[in-house]
Amino acid sequence: MKNEKLRNIAIIAHVDHGKTTLVDQLLRQSGVFRANEQVQERVMDSGDLERERGITILSKNTAVNYKGYRINIVDTPGHADFGGEVERILQMVDGVLLLVDAFEGCMPQTRFVLRKALGLGKIPVVVVNKVDRPGARPLEVVDEVMELFIDLGASAEQLDFPVVYASARDGYSGLDPDDLGTDMQPLFDTIISSVPAPGGDDEGPLQVLFSTLDYDDYVGRIGVGRIQSGRIRRNQTAVLCGGAAENPREVKISRLYRFEGLKRVEIEEAGAGEIVAVAGISDLAIGETVCDVDHIDPLPFVKIDEPTLSVMFMVNDSPFAGKEGKYVTSRNLRDRLFKEVQTNVSMRVEETESTDMFKVSGRGELHLSILIEQMRRQDYEFAVSRPKVIYHKAPDGTLLEPIEELTIDVPQDYVGAVMEKLGRRKAEMIDMISEPNGTSVRLLFHVPTRGLLGYRSELLTDTRGNGVMSSIFYEYEPYKGDIEERTHGSLVCSETGDTNSYGLFNTQDRGRMFVGPGVPVYMGEIVGECSRNEDIVVNVCKKKHVTNMRAAGSDDALRLTPHSVLSLEQCLEFIADDELVEVTPKNIRMRKRILSKEQRMKMAAREIRE
Repeated sequence: MKNEKLRNIAIIAHVDHGKTTLVDQLLRQSGVFRANEQVQERVMDSGDLERERGITILSKNTAVNYKGYRINIVDTPGHADFGGEVERILQMVDGVLLLVDAFEGCMPQTRFVLRKALGLGKIPVVVVNKVDRPGARPLEVVDEVMELFIDLGASAEQLDFPVVYASARDGYSGLDPDDLGTDMQPLFDTIISSVPAPGGDDEGPLQVLFSTLDYDDYVGRIGVGRIQSGRIRRNQTAVLCGGAAENPREVKISRLYRFEGLKRVEIEEAGAGEIVAVAGISDLAIGETVCDVDHIDPLPFVKIDEPTLSVMFMVNDSPFAGKEGKYVTSRNLRDRLFKEVQTNVSMRVEETESTDMFKVSGRGELHLSILIEQMRRQDYEFAVSRPKVIYHKAPDGTLLEPIEELTIDVPQDYVGAVMEKLGRRKAEMIDMISEPNGTSVRLLFHVPTRGLLGYRSELLTDTRGNGVMSSIFYEYEPYKGDIEERTHGSLVCSETGDTNSYGLFNTQDRGRMFVGPGVPVYMGEIVGECSRNEDIVVNVCKKKHVTNMRAAGSDDALRLTPHSVLSLEQCLEFIADDELVEVTPKNIRMRKRILSKEQRMKMAAREIRE
């Protein structure tokens, strides 16, 4: 029996098309906030990294009440790197709000999230957002969306999607772009009329599939999932099975919650179709099912796409090791990484032959760098290697590598530079579309994942900051051949000490510097990028010898070229295979794996002999 007064929806879209801002408006206009309450923007992006970067990393649950209907809403990430979040969240809902920017139209991640939703049979509602944006072309965008639905093999029912035009920022919507209302009522009404009520039998045996995990300092681990059938009650005894659970085991539901606005509200029981949060199961994992004691029947869990990149996490062994971090041992590192994979289902952690090193695989550079940054802020200190792509072997023994579908929006003046650089990276052009404004072009490529490592910064340089790129995993294809990954070497520090103006002044002609004066450095640390394709050992700690001799102009102020400060992602892109990024709560440094110049030369000579 359906709960006709309940709707479960997920909001899916490309990055920065307005998902979280739309949730803000739905919460505000459904009366979750008081009329005079001061609420920060993007209230659902609760993590520090989410607010700083303006992206959603973890999916969030909320619920609103409208005209007697209860609407459970899940805000999902837009980046393909966090696609594992999107895939499993879609298990909990019956319909999706597909947001598309009225100016940009369909983008790579729009295709990615929509493919997942259509494949699971979800009912779509298309929201053309940002209709107030200069250059908006809402009707053309609807045509693009229809073409995308057809390309992805949507069913007849899915093709008959309703369209709502909206400005999530200003809080209004309408069914006609030329006749927009003053609030979100048209969108609310469309959700209720178009998204089906959840199915499920209240009287059947209990089945709850957990799709995401939360944590509370007071009650411990909390599982969030949808009741597929039956009723669940507080203090009920049930059986946990399926997923990672090797053997079914009895558990007790100590607390039961549902979502209301931004809060979890404790309830006594809930029926089929509801999205609930359950506390009391200490070792609960994503993909497991809670069943009736007398009817053990685990539900199948969605297959998550495989990782495409891996990095090595290792204990920091630099001369500055242990000075800035709280958690520095291999046991600390191991515990934290294996804790991450309990909730981050699209990430893999493997132990290696060395007890001080772990292989971590993820969906992309952003996926891995977010984990590194989170650990850094949690007082962990460690080192990571250059990201490497994960190769597969075909049945006939052919080496396969991951290929990305790359979209670049760039002014026409820079198209040649972009195509030249990507040609060297084994990219294959698929399409070239002139934008309606006539000044910019959208370029579509298929390019090896390894060809994109380090390309983002090059694109910004080549296009003077005007190029915008986004990519998504396409498929595995035969190996495309060698790609020249680094065209410049490193400037490597020759001794441990503090940098000074004299040493930096005598070094800056060799290339681009990464450190300024008065910075502690150690032998083997990378302090700059060499202007040639070779590593050069430099002394940035060198001091001027004091003598009684003076010459005209010799004591003039030394003019230092401003140094570059690289972000974590830029450091990961910059380093070569024989280099590492040292990550501590206070600093991000780059270094050679082998710190001593003599040992590096011996190693190079040995490799040549072999």
